[in-house]
Amino acid sequence: MSAPTLTFVIVGQEDNPIYEVDLAGPKEQQTQYLHQFVLHSSLDAVDEQMWMSKEPHLKVVDRFNGLSVTAFVTAGNTRFLLLHDGRSDDSIRAFFNEVYELYLRVLLNPFHTPTSRISSREFDRKVKLLAKRLLG
Repeated sequence: MSAPTLTFVIVGQEDNPIYEVDLAGPKEQQTQYLHQFVLHSSLDAVDEQMWMSKEPHLKVVDRFNGLSVTAFVTAGNTRFLLLHDGRSDDSIRAFFNEVYELYLRVLLNPFHTPTSRISSREFDRKVKLLAKRLLG
Protein backbone atom coordinates (compact mmCIF):
# COMPACT_ATOMS: atom_id res chain seq x y z
CA MET A 1 0.00 0.00 0.00
CA SER A 2 1.31 3.44 -0.87
CA ALA A 3 1.74 6.27 1.59
CA PRO A 4 -1.31 8.51 2.12
CA THR A 5 -1.49 11.75 0.17
CA LEU A 6 -2.51 14.96 1.93
CA THR A 7 -0.96 18.17 0.58
CA PHE A 8 -2.40 21.59 1.43
CA VAL A 9 -1.66 24.85 -0.39
CA ILE A 10 -2.91 28.42 -0.03
CA VAL A 11 -2.69 30.32 -3.32
CA GLY A 12 -3.04 34.11 -3.45
CA GLN A 13 -5.09 36.29 -5.78
CA GLU A 14 -2.23 36.50 -8.27
CA ASP A 15 -1.67 32.71 -8.33
CA ASN A 16 1.32 33.00 -6.00
CA PRO A 17 1.79 30.27 -3.37
CA ILE A 18 1.36 31.76 0.10
CA TYR A 19 1.61 28.58 2.17
CA GLU A 20 2.43 24.94 1.38
CA VAL A 21 2.60 21.88 3.60
CA ASP A 22 2.60 18.11 3.15
CA LEU A 23 0.31 16.96 5.95
CA ALA A 24 1.04 13.25 5.48
CA GLY A 25 4.74 13.60 6.24
CA PRO A 26 7.84 14.12 4.12
CA LYS A 27 7.96 12.63 0.63
CA GLU A 28 10.71 12.18 -1.91
CA GLN A 29 11.39 15.29 -3.96
CA GLN A 30 9.93 13.99 -7.22
CA THR A 31 6.62 13.20 -5.47
CA GLN A 32 6.54 16.67 -3.89
CA TYR A 33 7.02 18.28 -7.31
CA LEU A 34 4.25 16.13 -8.79
CA HIS A 35 1.85 17.15 -6.00
CA GLN A 36 2.70 20.84 -6.48
CA PHE A 37 2.19 20.49 -10.24
CA VAL A 38 -1.21 18.80 -9.82
CA LEU A 39 -2.37 21.43 -7.32
CA HIS A 40 -1.27 24.41 -9.38
CA SER A 41 -2.61 22.96 -12.63
CA SER A 42 -6.02 22.63 -10.96
CA LEU A 43 -6.23 26.42 -10.49
CA ASP A 44 -7.93 26.77 -13.89
CA ALA A 45 -10.68 24.37 -12.78
CA VAL A 46 -11.04 26.33 -9.53
CA ASP A 47 -11.34 29.61 -11.45
CA GLU A 48 -14.08 28.12 -13.65
CA GLN A 49 -16.07 26.66 -10.77
CA MET A 50 -15.81 29.60 -8.38
CA TRP A 51 -17.94 31.74 -10.70
CA MET A 52 -20.63 29.04 -10.96
CA SER A 53 -21.00 28.49 -7.21
CA LYS A 54 -22.13 30.76 -4.40
CA GLU A 55 -20.47 28.54 -1.82
CA PRO A 56 -16.83 29.05 -0.81
CA HIS A 57 -16.35 25.26 -0.54
CA LEU A 58 -16.14 23.99 -4.13
CA LYS A 59 -15.70 20.29 -3.28
CA VAL A 60 -13.65 18.20 -5.73
CA VAL A 61 -12.54 20.36 -8.66
CA ASP A 62 -9.97 18.09 -10.32
CA ARG A 63 -8.70 14.50 -10.28
CA PHE A 64 -5.35 12.94 -11.21
CA ASN A 65 -4.28 9.28 -10.91
CA GLY A 66 -6.71 8.47 -8.10
CA LEU A 67 -5.96 11.73 -6.27
CA SER A 68 -8.55 14.46 -5.79
CA VAL A 69 -8.14 18.22 -5.49
CA THR A 70 -10.69 19.91 -3.26
CA ALA A 71 -10.92 23.71 -3.18
CA PHE A 72 -12.17 26.54 -1.00
CA VAL A 73 -12.25 30.18 -2.17
CA THR A 74 -12.25 33.10 0.26
CA ALA A 75 -14.11 36.36 -0.28
CA GLY A 76 -10.80 37.91 -1.38
CA ASN A 77 -10.27 35.18 -4.04
CA THR A 78 -7.53 33.42 -2.11
CA ARG A 79 -7.72 29.69 -2.90
CA PHE A 80 -7.19 26.84 -0.45
CA LEU A 81 -6.35 23.59 -2.25
CA LEU A 82 -6.12 20.12 -0.72
CA LEU A 83 -4.70 17.18 -2.67
CA HIS A 84 -5.91 13.93 -1.11
CA ASP A 85 -6.58 10.30 -1.83
CA GLY A 86 -10.27 10.29 -0.95
CA ARG A 87 -11.29 11.94 2.30
CA SER A 88 -14.75 12.72 3.64
CA ASP A 89 -16.23 15.91 2.22
CA ASP A 90 -17.57 16.90 5.64
CA SER A 91 -14.16 16.60 7.29
CA ILE A 92 -12.52 18.58 4.46
CA ARG A 93 -15.17 21.31 4.78
CA ALA A 94 -14.52 21.52 8.55
CA PHE A 95 -10.76 21.64 7.93
CA PHE A 96 -11.11 24.47 5.38
CA ASN A 97 -13.38 26.48 7.71
CA GLU A 98 -10.95 26.15 10.63
CA VAL A 99 -7.94 27.05 8.46
CA TYR A 100 -9.89 30.03 7.09
CA GLU A 101 -10.26 31.35 10.64
CA LEU A 102 -6.50 30.95 11.18
CA TYR A 103 -5.83 32.66 7.85
CA LEU A 104 -8.02 35.63 8.82
CA ARG A 105 -6.03 36.02 12.03
CA VAL A 106 -2.85 36.17 9.97
CA LEU A 107 -4.38 38.84 7.72
CA LEU A 108 -5.25 40.94 10.77
CA ASN A 109 -1.53 41.33 11.47
CA PRO A 110 -0.62 44.84 10.23
CA PHE A 111 2.84 43.63 9.16
CA HIS A 112 1.46 40.93 6.86
CA THR A 113 0.31 41.67 3.31
CA PRO A 114 -2.14 39.38 1.47
CA THR A 115 0.50 38.48 -1.13
CA SER A 116 3.34 37.62 1.25
CA ARG A 117 4.15 34.04 2.27
CA ILE A 118 2.93 32.78 5.63
CA SER A 119 6.05 31.75 7.52
CA SER A 120 4.63 31.65 11.04
CA ARG A 121 5.60 28.50 12.92
CA GLU A 122 2.47 28.85 15.04
CA PHE A 123 0.24 28.92 11.91
CA ASP A 124 2.05 25.86 10.57
CA ARG A 125 1.67 24.01 13.88
CA LYS A 126 -2.05 24.78 14.11
CA VAL A 127 -2.72 23.71 10.49
CA LYS A 128 -0.97 20.39 11.16
CA LEU A 129 -2.97 19.87 14.35
CA LEU A 130 -6.22 20.63 12.53
CA ALA A 131 -5.33 18.16 9.79
CA LYS A 132 -4.52 15.47 12.31
CA ARG A 133 -7.76 16.07 14.22
CA LEU A 134 -10.14 16.52 11.27
CA LEU A 135 -8.58 14.59 8.40
CA GLY A 136 -7.00 11.75 10.33
